[in-house]
Amino acid sequence: MEEQMRILGIDPGLQVCGYACLETGAEREKLIEAGVIRTDSGAAIEEKLNRIAEDIESLLKSFRPAIVAVEQLYAHYAHPRTAILMGHARGVILQKCAEAEIEVRSFSATRIKKSITGNGRASKEQIQRTIQTILSLPKLPEPSDVADAIAAAICCANSISSVAEF
Repeated sequence: MEEQMRILGIDPGLQVCGYACLETGAEREKLIEAGVIRTDSGAAIEEKLNRIAEDIESLLKSFRPAIVAVEQLYAHYAHPRTAILMGHARGVILQKCAEAEIEVRSFSATRIKKSITGNGRASKEQIQRTIQTILSLPKLPEPSDVADAIAAAICCANSISSVAEF
């Protein structure tokens, strides 16, 4: 029987940061907890980053994951500011993982989508519905930041199990 492992999936964001703790190794994945870290929209960027850092540190201590799965930065030429702000949040998350000595694996959005749905260009709704089916959830995981965090954790679990099969 495969050993159980906890994976913390994180969808980095400065306003809303999704997280999901997934336990793997049994017959199928089990969702332990999922939610969002919200920052005050009127707060200074350093205050937002500090809030994210404190909450990530708390999640790492609470769940004690073996691995943290984080979505890679995606910079679209039309929205460079969004990528920069997301990069600040992602940097704080990576630093907290390093401080806790927890391995981090990064996945592109298209790889995560393809791992979950088989389609690298799947819509947010397709991701939510597929996750609901995979994990037998009574309702769609919402908001989409939570679904994205769950998807990152499942993608990481899939990448580990595919390597273990060889």
